[in-house]
Amino acid sequence: MPDGAAVRQMFAEVAPGYDRANRILSAGIDVLWRKRAVAVAAVQPGERALDVCSGTGDLSLALARAGATVVGSDFCPEMLAHAATKAAHWPGPHAPRYLVADTLALPFPEASFDLCTVAFGIRNVADPERGLREMARVVRPGGRVLVLEFCKPRVPLLAQAYLFYFRRILPLVGRIVSGTDNGAYHYLPDSVMKFPERAEFLGLMERAGLRDPRMTLLTGGIAAIYRGEVR
Repeated sequence: MPDGAAVRQMFAEVAPGYDRANRILSAGIDVLWRKRAVAVAAVQPGERALDVCSGTGDLSLALARAGATVVGSDFCPEMLAHAATKAAHWPGPHAPRYLVADTLALPFPEASFDLCTVAFGIRNVADPERGLREMARVVRPGGRVLVLEFCKPRVPLLAQAYLFYFRRILPLVGRIVSGTDNGAYHYLPDSVMKFPERAEFLGLMERAGLRDPRMTLLTGGIAAIYRGEVR
């Protein structure tokens, strides 16, 4: 597992082609996953939302479409530059705003937000449990923490196809589409394979102090939405 500085540099280098690669590699399904995540989060107009590991801002923009007032944070300024460009063309009244911040040390007081989200980023945090604790800290009691993350399917044929795609096809296509041969699209499957999922991740949320953690599997178990409430 690369250290934080190496991961940050990796994302900085793939930032220009990141959105294009995501759409191609997921066949656009990631857009539907984010819409489902917003629905599971039960976002209400006017709520304050923080989207950590925001990357190029896709989930933060989805939250804004649902009526939330959104702040997006990420440790990679090059990724956030693309998020800010998207937000500059936002047609709604409250465009997301972005700042560079480490999820392990968020620059907000306790109970600053109604919900905190992360999409495909918690596995890049050096200490995921500490990251979840920090996400919970900045959310008011009764608010929600929501995680959208890759999962490993368990239906045999789907699992075999998924592993072949993830380990053989994705690194090759990712390198071609992104135009960068820095190992980012080898890091992606490796990080997913090693990351806790399903019941193990729900246990991680409990240890982080979140109440009633639950899981929604997506697309045959390729991804999962995890939601917990702040005590």
